[in-house]
Amino acid sequence: MRLPQSVVFAEYAINHVKRLLGATMLVDVNQASVIDYQNDRLDDGAAPKSVNEEVGFLLRIMGEPGDVRRVRLRKKKTLKLRVRQTVGKAYSVEEKDRMLEQARKARSPHIYLALTLALNAGMRDAEIKTLTWEQIHFAKRYLAVGRSKTEAGEGRTIPLNSSLFEVLSDYAEWYREKFGETRAGWYVFPFGRPSPCDPSRPVTTLKTAWNNVRKNAKVEGRWHDNRHTLITDLAESGAGDQTIMDIAGHVSKQMLKHYSHIRMEAKRKALESIVKKPTAEDAADQNSGRSTYGPRDGAGGAANQGVTTSIGNSIAAQTEHEHRSGSPTNTQGFDVEYPQKSPQSSVLEAHRGVVRGGKSKKSLAPQVGLEPTTLRLTAECSAIELLRSVWRELRNSSKSYIKTQHQRQKTIGATPFGIWSDVRGVCAESRRPRPPHLPS
Repeated sequence: MRLPQSVVFAEYAINHVKRLLGATMLVDVNQASVIDYQNDRLDDGAAPKSVNEEVGFLLRIMGEPGDVRRVRLRKKKTLKLRVRQTVGKAYSVEEKDRMLEQARKARSPHIYLALTLALNAGMRDAEIKTLTWEQIHFAKRYLAVGRSKTEAGEGRTIPLNSSLFEVLSDYAEWYREKFGETRAGWYVFPFGRPSPCDPSRPVTTLKTAWNNVRKNAKVEGRWHDNRHTLITDLAESGAGDQTIMDIAGHVSKQMLKHYSHIRMEAKRKALESIVKKPTAEDAADQNSGRSTYGPRDGAGGAANQGVTTSIGNSIAAQTEHEHRSGSPTNTQGFDVEYPQKSPQSSVLEAHRGVVRGGKSKKSLAPQVGLEPTTLRLTAECSAIELLRSVWRELRNSSKSYIKTQHQRQKTIGATPFGIWSDVRGVCAESRRPRPPHLPS
């Protein structure tokens, strides 16, 4: 096998298989036997992931019969047990500072450098414990990872940033004082309890020192979350996916996504960066009381009120002129051609200021007296408020005009339908034939 850990696991799995299935013939191992093995191992307290690896090892050593049983178990969805997905986390800046402070004061001489390597190089636990001095190149300021969990991680090079380089240099001085030199084949974290004493053997575990640091720093998490934290920091800094995979030793973007936990603060800054910054013109508009949705209270509101009052006075004067003269004036300033209409609509046309004189276009000049200065003021106020004010004045003047016309019709004894009603009445009284060109 390629890795020594695989040999250790094979011996571990064979012992459990022999204990539970040693008395069973190979031809008698079927799907039910595999399911019974899974249940027995769960009763022993084994983790679902370990049981899945043991079953996979068992089916591989069975050869072709094992392949057949694997297919049948997969079809029934009983090949693998459900594994609890452990969600990693990324430590915050405050948590990292507290952990490094506690590691610096810890009794263990290894934990501070080990934690710095995990947070600044993203190395796995086994990669840190088996690190040797020949893998560290102080002159070129990088280290090469030796034996690793994956092929992509083995032999990768990781640059030493300023923080890691400083801590590693101080640790090398302590190491020389302790053992006299930093020999190439010696381990960076030598074996020995309570004090390191054998540099030719690596330290076996950092679990006790890590638990003390995490407890004193009041931080919840795993040692492996330090690796998650580095990958998250690189992703938030804008580093490319390929760069992060080369540093972390990943072989796929799916694994990179599993390790990256973009924090809420980074998401907030990213979204805030796309917000349009206010310009000097926007600031001037805000100071003058104007906004996108209309004038505010204050100077802008007062200007708007003055413009509306000026327009109202002009319209009121025009309405009074209409009442005196008895004929409305035009209120629209554009050329328009109206279609043929019935005689009953003549009154409504008069209300709109339309003067019919044939089939040609009519030039309707505006009669509302708005000075050029007033028009400039209207461009600075709210268009909606301006239109509303004009509409109210026009509506009131139209109502007043209709009332006046009705009173005139009553005075001359005619109906609101105009002259055609008078003609029909005259024809009925004289009992003469109705002219053919007159409508009925």
